[in-house]
Amino acid sequence: MKEVSDIGLVGLAVMGENLVLNMESKGFSVSVFNRTVEKVDNFTSGRGKGKKIFGAHSIEELVASLKRPRKVMLMVKAGKAVDDFIELLLPYLEPGDIIIDGGNTHFPDTVRRTRYVESKGLLYIGTGVSGGEEGALLGPSIMPGGSPAAWTSVKPIFQAIAAKVEDGSPCCDWVGREGAGHFVKMVHNGIEYGDMQLICEAYQVMKDLLGMSAAEMHEVFMEWNKGDLDSYLIEITRDILSYKDTDGKAIVDKILDTAGQKGTGKWTAVAALDEGIPLTLIGEAVFARCLSAQKEERMAAAKILQGPKPAFKGDKKAFIEDLRKALFAAKVVSYAQGYALMRAASEVNKWELNYGGIALMWRGGCIIRSVFLGKIKEAFDKNPGIANILLDPYFTNKLKEAQDGWRNVVSQAVLNGIPAPTLTSALSYYDGYRAERLPANLLQAQRDYFGAHTYERLDKPRGEFFHTNWTGRGGDTVSTTYTV
Repeated sequence: MKEVSDIGLVGLAVMGENLVLNMESKGFSVSVFNRTVEKVDNFTSGRGKGKKIFGAHSIEELVASLKRPRKVMLMVKAGKAVDDFIELLLPYLEPGDIIIDGGNTHFPDTVRRTRYVESKGLLYIGTGVSGGEEGALLGPSIMPGGSPAAWTSVKPIFQAIAAKVEDGSPCCDWVGREGAGHFVKMVHNGIEYGDMQLICEAYQVMKDLLGMSAAEMHEVFMEWNKGDLDSYLIEITRDILSYKDTDGKAIVDKILDTAGQKGTGKWTAVAALDEGIPLTLIGEAVFARCLSAQKEERMAAAKILQGPKPAFKGDKKAFIEDLRKALFAAKVVSYAQGYALMRAASEVNKWELNYGGIALMWRGGCIIRSVFLGKIKEAFDKNPGIANILLDPYFTNKLKEAQDGWRNVVSQAVLNGIPAPTLTSALSYYDGYRAERLPANLLQAQRDYFGAHTYERLDKPRGEFFHTNWTGRGGDTVSTTYTV
C-alpha cells in the first residue's frame, strides 16, 4: 500500500475523533483505526468525509499506510488495552518507528512500556493531553515524555495542534524521559481536583451561609473571572450557574450531590505519600469526592448528628470579597504543592523537568488554565531553583493581601458548620510551611518513648541521634530506622 499519512491514530472515541480532525485541519494526513471497525467507516463518511483521513480496517493496513518513521497514537482506555495494542503493533513496525500513548495512563506503566518498546528497537511516547472534547478539537495542552529520540519526529504535529498563548507559543514541549509526561499530566489532574473542590466550597458557602441563588452566584463568578481568578474552571462555573432547566429553574440545583472520579487525583495523592510531599489540599479534594459518594449514609447521619445552623451576620459584599481572596490564596497553595511534588519526583527519576515550561504548557488549552500560570512561569524564569512558589515575591505579597479574608472565610465556615476541607487544609499548610517551629519535637519524643526511634537535638549538630530511657526500664538498644 502507498504510504499516505503523516500519523496514525487508534481509538475513535470523543478525544480520538477530535484530535484527528485537529491534526487534519493543521495540514496533516491521518490514518485511523478502531477495534469496532464500523466506527472507522462512520467517521470517515461522517465528520471526516472529504478530509485527508484514511480509514484502515486492520492494524496491518493502518501501519502500511504511514510515512516513515511511522507514528501511531493510541487513544484507548488506560490499562490492558494499551498493552494489547502495543503487542498488535509490534509485528508490523520497524526500528525507529514510534508508538504514542495519549491516554490518562499511570506513569509507572509508561516507564515500563518505554523500556519494553525501546528493547524492541522502537521508540515510545507517553503524553498527557488535557482540554477535554473542545480542547482536543481546537487546541489542547500536550505533555509528552518517553524516548527523547522520538521528539523531533512528533514535535511538528504536536506543537501545531496544541493550544497557543498570546505570543503564539504552543502549550506543548518535551517534558522528560520515560514516565515524565504522564507524571506531569497526573499532577495536572490532581491540581484540577483541588481547583474544582475549592470552587465547590466557595459555592456552598455562598449558598448555605449567604443564602444566595444560582443566578446571584452567576454574577459573582462572572465578576471573579475578570481578575486574578480568571480561569477556565471559574468561567464554566459562571456558565453552569446560569443554565436553566426546561422549567426555568437552575439545573445545578437538581443535580445529585455525589461526585465521580477516574483515579488520577488518587494517583497524585499516593505519589505524594511515596515522595514524602505534603499534598494536603489535593488529598482533601479526593476525600471530599469519596465522602460525597456516601450519599445514603450522609442523609441518615444528617438526622442524627448535630451542628450549628448557618446564620450570617455582617456585610455580605465584603464577605464575598473575602471569599474571593480565600479562593485565590488556596488555589496558589494547590499549585505550590503540585510543583513541590513534581520537583521531588524529578530529582528521584532524574527527569530534569522545566517548571516554567510546564506552566506555559498549562497556560492554554487545558482544564486548569488560568491567568496566574503566567506568574508561575515568571517565578521560575527569575529563579529556576526556587523551593516553593509561595516564596516568590509576587505570590508572597498576594497571600499577604488575601490572608485576613482567607482566615475570616475559614473561621465562618467552621463556626457555621459548613464543610470547607480544601480551603481549610490550604490555610493549615500555609501556616505550617511558614512556622519556624512545629510540634514534631514532641512527636519524636513519643516515637522514642515507645519505639526507641531516637531524635536529634537543637543544641547538637544535625545528623547526631539520641535516645532517652524514658521509663528507666529500657536499655541502650535503639531502632535502626530514622526518616526525616
